[in-house]
Amino acid sequence: MQATAYTYDPDTRSGQVLLDDGTPVPFDAAAFDAGGLRLLRPGQRVRIEVEGPKDGPRITLVTLQTL
Repeated sequence: MQATAYTYDPDTRSGQVLLDDGTPVPFDAAAFDAGGLRLLRPGQRVRIEVEGPKDGPRITLVTLQTL
């Protein structure tokens, strides 16, 4: 699934992404670390993997979207 980076706190390595419908979804340090990133800037397109129900998904991976 694709999304756009919305917020990122380098101290906690957590933040939020915006789904394409505008819904903000938080991610934690474990999801950020799983993607192997070192930094994330608002506005970057990212690929995310989620688990759980559609009305309360949990992001398990955040990585940069490549074409």
